[in-house]
Amino acid sequence: MANKFHEPGDQRASRVNDLFAAIAPRYDLINDLQSFGMHRYWKRRLVQLARVRPGERALDLCCGTGDIAFALARQGARVVGLDFNAPMLAVAQTRFKGRPPPASPSINPQFLRGDATNIPFPENSFDLVTVAYGLRNLASFEEGLREMWRVAKAGGRLLALDFAKPDNARWRSLYFGYLKRFVPLFGKAFCGDSGTHAYIWESLQHYPAQHGVAAKMRELNCANVRGVNLLGGVMSINYGEKTAGS
Repeated sequence: MANKFHEPGDQRASRVNDLFAAIAPRYDLINDLQSFGMHRYWKRRLVQLARVRPGERALDLCCGTGDIAFALARQGARVVGLDFNAPMLAVAQTRFKGRPPPASPSINPQFLRGDATNIPFPENSFDLVTVAYGLRNLASFEEGLREMWRVAKAGGRLLALDFAKPDNARWRSLYFGYLKRFVPLFGKAFCGDSGTHAYIWESLQHYPAQHGVAAKMRELNCANVRGVNLLGGVMSINYGEKTAGS
């Protein structure tokens, strides 16, 4: 039976919004448990690849509870975190209020509610555009990437971290088995609904993952397109740069 939170078409955004509203209070805890804490390393790796320079403008799409936004801000970027789910943004704001004040107020992240497929900023606005665990959840990952490209400045970097599909068939089978059979238990235990985390496997079946994202980046004429597979390809980071004059 199809997952109730994964409905293609016009209802996709609404169902995903319901999903993240349900899991927001336990989102960070479950991430730690289901990834055995490794999601923290994967996010650090994305920030390393971003090569942040102090004072740059950065946009973190589908920012959730703010992990990437806070990390980019610590590197000196002026960060906007954008997410369409109010409960997730509320957690990010709570985390923000509980943090010690930065040395410079300019590196405080700003959190806004908005749609990653219709970003409320003009083109050529950001030196860096990131998304972690977000493209897979959009009604159109292609539209999400087009919007990332649109708001990036010439020479700006685009990075996307998400669940991936290992090229090795045996490893992929083991990994999919974990997502399908064990990860839903976290949803049942902490959210009272196994469907909240069975969604991960379901959504990944409909997502082209690292190779599809790389192909779309090339279609957008991104330069220096490359991918970094993590843990044998169970996660991946896609990287590209907006070329000058494009």
